[in-house]
Amino acid sequence: MNSIKHSKKFMINQPIELLFPLFSAEGEKLWVPGWDYINVMESNDLQEDYIFLTQNHDHASSKAIWIVKRYDPKSYYVQFYKVEPDDKVGTISVQCFQITESKTEVEVTYHYVGIAEKGNEFVKNFTAEEYTKFIDEWELLLQTYFKSKC
Repeated sequence: MNSIKHSKKFMINQPIELLFPLFSAEGEKLWVPGWDYINVMESNDLQEDYIFLTQNHDHASSKAIWIVKRYDPKSYYVQFYKVEPDDKVGTISVQCFQITESKTEVEVTYHYVGIAEKGNEFVKNFTAEEYTKFIDEWELLLQTYFKSKC
């Protein structure tokens, strides 16, 4: 097996308009410790086909090329390709749903395909339990970020 897909939902007590922009290269700098990226585009505005690079983040064992596959801010949906050329390719999707004016549900899906031995080994070991811990950390980091804004 050289592919794995996991999805998980969580709730954040914040308006969708404040939460959704945080799921971008620039937005993640606000709530993810150590997150940074190399901007290869002429602006910071997220859009389809926007490209950026990271050195080592989100299961990366090497430099990663990120490409915005789909960006639909009206539907609060963003999807990225994450390419680690000697390892694996990922598709990361974030969909936000407005529950109330001040409560948002977030669904995060990671789908990885191994394209080399190292990536295939990652896929084999990327369990549902590991993924749950990873996304639970997102929830905690987002809550901490919004608490610090009060």
